[in-house]
Amino acid sequence: MKIIALEEEFVTGAVMKDIAGKHPEFRYTFQTSSMITGEELSETFVDLGEKRIAAMDEAGIDIQVLSFCAGQPEDPGLSADLMRRANDLAAEAIRRYPSRYRAFASLPLADPCAAVAEFERALGIPGFVGGFVAGSINGEFLDHEKFRPVLEFAASRNAPIYIHPYFPLPGLMESYFKGREELGGPEWGFMIDASCHFMRLVTSGTFDRFPGLRIILGHLGESIPYNLDRICNRLLAYAEAKPLRKPVERYFRENLAVTTSGNFSVPSLQCAINTLGIENVMFSVDWPNESNKVAVDFLKHLPVGQPDLEKIAHKNAERILNLDSA
Repeated sequence: MKIIALEEEFVTGAVMKDIAGKHPEFRYTFQTSSMITGEELSETFVDLGEKRIAAMDEAGIDIQVLSFCAGQPEDPGLSADLMRRANDLAAEAIRRYPSRYRAFASLPLADPCAAVAEFERALGIPGFVGGFVAGSINGEFLDHEKFRPVLEFAASRNAPIYIHPYFPLPGLMESYFKGREELGGPEWGFMIDASCHFMRLVTSGTFDRFPGLRIILGHLGESIPYNLDRICNRLLAYAEAKPLRKPVERYFRENLAVTTSGNFSVPSLQCAINTLGIENVMFSVDWPNESNKVAVDFLKHLPVGQPDLEKIAHKNAERILNLDSA
């Protein structure tokens, strides 16, 4: 069975040092990842060559969709330079291993016009399948009007945007995680960051303006499926006053897809399938933070029939990412 994984990250050595300097508490996350994978993250995060391919082969993963998992620089020039260089690195990896890699385009969102231009440039390179955003954009989110051209472009090209979490904004870190900073990363804070990002898009009416826009969230939807009934129920009055054009739950089922990255729980997966539909669930690992072998073992032992297993393993990704044309 073909297996496609699509939250598979890379950074540069400079970005690794920057994260460690700005977020010293993140050392626990790095240590945990190394404990899980048995790999040294400073090496695996930057590798796009034979070692990464060998780890894929060992687990039986056919394709990784690469993403540059770095926060957004405030300076527009630095942002444009960093994201362009990241896209060039991904493009070179795809050129070297055309049957094994695809990539999401890193977007310099500090300058939305530059982001559209870089998005268009990247999609013109063979192997790029959508856009990628890591956390908020210097305190703002994609529902802000300034990012409308980016979303309009994505919708016009049928190119999904993967919203990866990042550290919550400083005010939230201060109020909710002060003294307990170890909870501010993937342990809990990341989930808050990414789930709020998507729900802001829902309540802002973004999907009424761009009904074809598709957003992807990892980690089985950052807890949204578990809470979906309550979310939709408690938004009834807001949705009527706004007004939103569709029942709230339809935006989650029509504009959201989720991956299994880093959340290898059968009950959680069944919840995502039951609330969002099997067509909106895709396999991912979250390499190199998680183990390829553990993730694939989880996939192969899911209590679903073969047709649904193949949808999760590769068919949904092929459809949502338009892989035949990438």
